[in-house]
Order: sequence, then C-alpha cells, then structure tokens
Amino acid sequence: MSQVALITGGANGIGKALVQTFKEAGVHVVFVDVDDHQGEALAIACDASYYHVDVTKPEAIEAFFRKMDQEKVTFSVLINNVGITKVQPFLELSYQEFDDVLKTNLYSTFLFSQHVARRMPDGGRIINIGSTRAFMSEPNTESYAASKGAIHSLTHAMAMSLQPHNITVNAISPGWIETGDHQALTDVDHAQHPSNRVGKPDDVARLALFLADENQAFINGENIVIDGGMTKKMIYED
Repeated sequence: MSQVALITGGANGIGKALVQTFKEAGVHVVFVDVDDHQGEALAIACDASYYHVDVTKPEAIEAFFRKMDQEKVTFSVLINNVGITKVQPFLELSYQEFDDVLKTNLYSTFLFSQHVARRMPDGGRIINIGSTRAFMSEPNTESYAASKGAIHSLTHAMAMSLQPHNITVNAISPGWIETGDHQALTDVDHAQHPSNRVGKPDDVARLALFLADENQAFINGENIVIDGGMTKKMIYED
C-alpha cells in the first residue's frame, strides 16, 4: 500500500521542503495551510493536494477531516509542522498573544494527531516538528519556547498511548534552518556550526522521510536534534 502523508503548514519554508521531498519519494501528499497563493502553486507544481485550514480553529480542523472521510482518505504519515513565533518582551506579552502561539503550534499538534490516529487503520508514523528552543532560549521567546517544549513532552506521551495502534511518534528539533536566502548568510553565521554551515529546509525533510519509512518502527518516542552540532558547542566569552 502506498503511503499518504498529511503535512501541516506545508506552503512555505520547512513545510514546502517536506511536501517536495515526500512527493519526490513517491508519497501522496496532502497538505494544509492558510497561504492559498503559495499553497495552490505548490500543489500544482508537485501534484499534491492542498486545503485551506486555519489550524487555530478546532471547527476548521474537524471540517477538514469530515471532507477526508467523505473522500475516503486515510493516512500513513502525519507531520505536524505548522508553527509561528512571537518575539515580545516578556513583561508585555499578553495572554492572547501567548495563547495564539500555543493554539497554532501545540494545540494543532494534539488535534491533528488525534484525528489522524483514528484514520491510520494499519498503523503509521507521526512526526512533530519541535525546536532546539525547547531546550535553550534567547530573551523574549517565552511563547515559542513553551509551545516547543510541550511538543517534546507530547511526543513521548503519545508514543506510549498509541502503542496499541502500531503508530510511532517522534519529534525533530531543528536548530538554525535558513528558510530565506541561504546565499546571504555570512562566514560567521556558518562558522557557528560544527558542520560548517547553517541548515537548509531539506535537511529537516530528509530526516522526516527517514522517520516516516514504514519499515522504521523501532525509533519511537524520540526527539532528534538537527542543528549542525550547534547546541553541542561549548562557548566561552573572552
């Protein structure tokens, strides 16, 4: 049976690389986003299926899955990729701003995982895109760090709960992945990484494809950091 992958936030950045990489591997891809211009263009270019879904609205997610049921679509892979960040001084960060990030990054991961797990009759793979910001931070990134830290915990919890359904759940935590102009980066930017370069979206996509392999069932409940070794580098100030 050929694989069918569902990717959230698939229109741009890492999500776009995921759509392209999985399609090139022969996987049928369904992806959701709110950027219709980029989403529709990518769907045509890759022969993938695009749907407009606001992942912050549970009713929109439910409507999407009702449509999938009507079309008799089941999934073998889910990649919870969608994510936003707000850099806001901590003492000025509002509840609404904090909640907006959690709704987009965390709650959508929970809801999509729950819906898809019900539609994985033969088991499958759930892959959550986390971040090294779950373990290290810069100032004023509390909402993003909290959402990604929670995704890390949710990953291993779901791995335990979905064991009876033969569904593995893993997370990927990217470090610095340049989704814009990689050529505009400086030598100093690249030198911060023991791998001697800043990451690219397809670095993450290739790892996701490895974890999604239907024969790759023994990696489960894990978080895999992909950051060119940056978080292992000890830094001293002169």
